[in-house]
Amino acid sequence: MTAKIYYDKDTTLDPLKGKHIGIIGYGSQGHAHALNLKDSGLDVRVGLRKDSKSNAKAQAAGLKTDTVEKVAEWADIIMMLAPDVAQRDIYDKEIKQHMKPGKTIMFSHGFNIHFKQIVPPAVVDVSMIAPKAPGHRVREVFTEGSGVPMLIAVHQDASGHAKEIALAYAKGTGGTRAGVLETTFKEETETDLFGEQVVLCGGVTSLVKNAFETLVKAGYQPEVAYFECMHELKLIVDLMYQGGMNYMRYSISDTAEYGDYTRGPRVIDANVRKSMEKILGEIQDGSFAKEFITEIREGGTNFLAMREKEKKHQIEQVGSDLRGMMSFIEKPKDKGAY
Repeated sequence: MTAKIYYDKDTTLDPLKGKHIGIIGYGSQGHAHALNLKDSGLDVRVGLRKDSKSNAKAQAAGLKTDTVEKVAEWADIIMMLAPDVAQRDIYDKEIKQHMKPGKTIMFSHGFNIHFKQIVPPAVVDVSMIAPKAPGHRVREVFTEGSGVPMLIAVHQDASGHAKEIALAYAKGTGGTRAGVLETTFKEETETDLFGEQVVLCGGVTSLVKNAFETLVKAGYQPEVAYFECMHELKLIVDLMYQGGMNYMRYSISDTAEYGDYTRGPRVIDANVRKSMEKILGEIQDGSFAKEFITEIREGGTNFLAMREKEKKHQIEQVGSDLRGMMSFIEKPKDKGAY
């Protein structure tokens, strides 16, 4: 089955003209969506806590801000871009009462809808535009005249125009310049969680740490281990990003390529594949979501302990010192806040 992909020619901004668009949150994605929509000539306001430090940032960028409740009352289209763990409380306390017929509530990730943490009334449209890039990249490429690929999904089409509105929103944020792929809330949520846990975050960090620890235990200098197992990872990922695995293999040495074919499958073997399948099952049956939601609602003690432990890992200490000497590396950006 071929995926349906939409581009600039497939939509216009007309469904958004005369509409009020409320962006809830001004973090990584929030600032990008709000500024891109504003630059597209649309009527945007940002909803934030009264004491949020992001109020000053948004206002300095030329955006209007107000409390979440007032923005939710004002807006025809509400995009939820506060952190996943905060969205249910925000919705219940400040948005739910303003979900009137004809309104649209949107998400950039399907977690809270798919796992029924948020259940909007049947009289509103529920849709998703999910950029496949961090918010700072969404903003950066938009200002350069391009865009990042995005996903579109409709969970509830009360008006009969939910898809048109979502596509127009994607156009306003730059997504249709690159391509907007049609999916469902279920598919986006489950594949996103799987990718994060098994490859992009969990898999990569565990692979890097274990390789680093293996070299250090064998008596090699931590600094050399850092360069070989972490620093150079970007070079390989950039090659794959640019031209796929074959281009990466074309670009590296024959020695590295041979090691790829013969040793890689020994590291990521059938047992790892079984673990991946088990993790996918936990995502599909909702047990991961239940575990995560319970952890956060009980104060996140284990989550915060794991965060602090990882900050103290030797690879982080060595890496911090080495990166401090690399003037060519851009300093990490502030995520912003709700």
